[in-house]
Amino acid sequence: MDLVKKKVKFSPIGYTRYLKGLKKCHSMFREGRILEKLAVKSWQIAPEKTTIAPKAYFLENQLERITGTAFTDDPHAAMHGGFTVEHAPTFAYKLKDIWMINGFLYKGLYNFRLHPSFQLSKKMNYFPPAIIDTEIDNASIYSTSEGNQYFGLWLTDDCANYALANQEGVPVTSNIIPYSHMLEYESYLEMNPFRTNAAYLKNAIFFDDNWGNNDNKHLRFEANRNKILSLFPGTSHPGVFILRRNSGISRVMLNELEIAEKLREKCGFKIVDVTQNTAAEILSACAGAKILIGIEGSHLFHGLMALEAGSSVLILQPPNRFSAVIKNTTDMENINYSFVVGIQKGDNFYIDFEEVERTIDLLSF
Repeated sequence: MDLVKKKVKFSPIGYTRYLKGLKKCHSMFREGRILEKLAVKSWQIAPEKTTIAPKAYFLENQLERITGTAFTDDPHAAMHGGFTVEHAPTFAYKLKDIWMINGFLYKGLYNFRLHPSFQLSKKMNYFPPAIIDTEIDNASIYSTSEGNQYFGLWLTDDCANYALANQEGVPVTSNIIPYSHMLEYESYLEMNPFRTNAAYLKNAIFFDDNWGNNDNKHLRFEANRNKILSLFPGTSHPGVFILRRNSGISRVMLNELEIAEKLREKCGFKIVDVTQNTAAEILSACAGAKILIGIEGSHLFHGLMALEAGSSVLILQPPNRFSAVIKNTTDMENINYSFVVGIQKGDNFYIDFEEVERTIDLLSF
């Protein structure tokens, strides 16, 4: 493992955004063409893969309730499946002379954002440091701006990429900790990144799979899940409901607690609260669950870190924000995907419990 050096260096590169020639800021990553252009070396880690998207489990007329979507262009096609999915290969890119300042990575007139702008110091955006006291000979960047904005993508993508980064050099990320459960997961997954907001990276390895769920990605995700299950083994039980409450992007389900309590009373479900319980408590409840249920959102990825192949998820979808993002992971892990679309009431929505029961029956193989 390459050591981190304390070495004072001066660079005004953080101020290049004010210069006319600075190119567009890019999110980190999904920028393979640009990374290849800037790289001194690139190589393929894993080949592409082709799969057929499976059909979701759902009742008739559910899709007709959808009035809006998030990160899903065609919910009808996504839920009916049957189409070919081309999963991109995973590549690594080696770049030289990278400056990491206030959540941004600078290379020449290109910069890459590791964190959403609302997480970054506004003062440092206008007055970024010019003196860097940390130098790393061989660094590996595994975190992404998408992962630092959405907890679920951090668990599925960034944590899986850590295994690649750890083989290539010092795993580096910025010192912002955006999630309350992050440090717990880093401990469980044996992640020990170097956090900094002001460093010079002599050599840096970047990774890109353009959201592809190829076999290598599956194996890295599976390895992380096995680490979790070794710490939180569970016996088979009917299911778990993860309460979202007011966490993350607002999508208020008026009868969330009522549905959870009915599932506990009638079906023997466990209930955990992402705003109150520790990651250990959530994972302990999820281990062994046959069905994971909750409002669509990143909090459900706690459960996906513990579900075995052949289990199921039932997503309670806001009609004005239908999203199929979680299906990308359930398809990769051979987990059955089902959903119920809520009924709009003002700015919020509610779920018909009888429809939940009927959808669970569809999952009773």
